[in-house]
Amino acid sequence: MIGQVAVRRFPVLTVSTPRTEVRQLTAADAAAVDEVFADRQTQRWLPLAESSGQIDGRAWCTELARQRRDSGDGDHYGVVRREDRRVVGCLWTRRTDWGARLTEVSYAIAPHARGYGLAAEAVDAVAIALILEHGFQRVELRVAPGNVASKRVAEKAGFSYEGLLRNAGFVRGARVDLELWSFVAADLR
Repeated sequence: MIGQVAVRRFPVLTVSTPRTEVRQLTAADAAAVDEVFADRQTQRWLPLAESSGQIDGRAWCTELARQRRDSGDGDHYGVVRREDRRVVGCLWTRRTDWGARLTEVSYAIAPHARGYGLAAEAVDAVAIALILEHGFQRVELRVAPGNVASKRVAEKAGFSYEGLLRNAGFVRGARVDLELWSFVAADLR
């Protein structure tokens, strides 16, 4: 197989915390995913072109998740509130570099579930599971300056601020700087 690179499939991941469970999404989760991504505050920070429109929950839970998983780039997960088994958020990994054993995590939480620490709890649990159970060395989180809630999530989840990536991303079609946060294997000591 000279010249060919074997594509690694992203690992199946399910993690539980006292208040949440993070698991792969299914077609049955589409309505909840639609609710999460339809929120104006969530849309304000999504890295989508203005003309791309609304994320289709069914596609996000099925084809898009499968494509990302099969390509080895990442996966899509639901954040389930344990008390009522309701999907209250989405968490996704992307930009996976298997050689460096790193991936990026992003998330969105439904408006009715914000302010309770569920995002930080879920992001922390996923980062720890990726490092301890799947051999990752680094999990990154990128935050657009001004997204104060996401900055708080990064801090509460134990991520360390590393610096500003100038003109590194886009939000609704406009170029933006991104704050780079990381959680590495050494953070578990």
